[in-house]
Amino acid sequence: MIDLFAGAGGLSEGLRESGFTSLYANEVVERYSETFRANHPDVLVDNRDVRQVDASQVREQLGLARGELSLIAGGPPCQGFSVNAPVRSKDDYRNHLFRDFLRFVDEFLPTAVLIENVPGLVSFENGATLAAIIQALEELGYNADVRILYAPLYGVPQTRWRTIILGFLDGDPRDAFPNPTHSAPMRVNFTSTFRGQNIVVMPAENDLKPHTSVRDAIGDLPALVNGESGDPVKEYASPAQNLYQQRLRSRSTGVMNHEAARLGQVNIERLQHIPPGGNWTNIPTELLPAGMKRARRSDHTKRYGRSLPDALSSTILTKCDPHWGAYFHYSQDRIFTVREAARIQSFPDHYLFKGSRIEQYEQVGNAVPPLLAAAVGASIRATIASSRLPLAV
Repeated sequence: MIDLFAGAGGLSEGLRESGFTSLYANEVVERYSETFRANHPDVLVDNRDVRQVDASQVREQLGLARGELSLIAGGPPCQGFSVNAPVRSKDDYRNHLFRDFLRFVDEFLPTAVLIENVPGLVSFENGATLAAIIQALEELGYNADVRILYAPLYGVPQTRWRTIILGFLDGDPRDAFPNPTHSAPMRVNFTSTFRGQNIVVMPAENDLKPHTSVRDAIGDLPALVNGESGDPVKEYASPAQNLYQQRLRSRSTGVMNHEAARLGQVNIERLQHIPPGGNWTNIPTELLPAGMKRARRSDHTKRYGRSLPDALSSTILTKCDPHWGAYFHYSQDRIFTVREAARIQSFPDHYLFKGSRIEQYEQVGNAVPPLLAAAVGASIRATIASSRLPLAV
């Protein structure tokens, strides 16, 4: 496989876990590509702007014939692609970026294509952009379809949704989306139909594993006080307590990227009033930020939230900023560390994030959860196998 718009490597990591071998990754942000390179040392990581990369030269460098690659995966910006875009211009960089993804598909002619994006892609321009993407893949010879996947249904301990587009030269993409393995509370608050069809993948069985909770994800990590750094590699607080922790601790020699950002005194005071599962409405009015003193108590219910240990986490964003969501630890008076955010994203503990703490949070928050990517990857492999097309070696 190759990975375009690769970020820090969450998609590639999950696909690797499902049996794919990454040969090449393109990521223009230097710090993200540094993290990718550190964790995938055998992959050719290209830091150039993808618009300046000759796909035929990459294919020749990798020693591949057209049609020999199994998979091209990535999360290209798609919002400028539709023919109905408000400003249709060859200078629209967003348009170019998705066209460059298609340029690589056309050059490599892989057996399968995987595109991931946000759920909002389905409703953008009333579905015209998504329709244009599927049409573009069909014009290149692919059978393509789309589904929205809920990460907790695949064992990821956070309320995260992703739009997944799959294309195959041979095989039915409708059979290639993974079946849920876990049950989890869910609420669909976005457009979930495309071309008259509900595209949210729902559990088809009742006898599924329970959802992975916040405590399941991070309960074995060492306790920290507000602002504590400690050793760069720390010992675990306990043996692995469940299968999720066992999986993420595989190949790990200790806990990295686990340092507590320092909260200001006013946030420490606010925390004293917030129970697990609570939020800003538990804070006395005189301690609230000025703008929130006027807010309705039914609004912003995740802000200044303390996680509930047996529930799912809020979606991990590019900052574990309490003003954005429920990122206070359920039993320690601090916000989630980078490693805790990475655990909630399902990154293995051996995965090292480079750069400043701010950059590390960004890399984690922008990533595809590897566990979700692994589920999709396993389904893609099964579809390729059932179509009797050979996997590239």
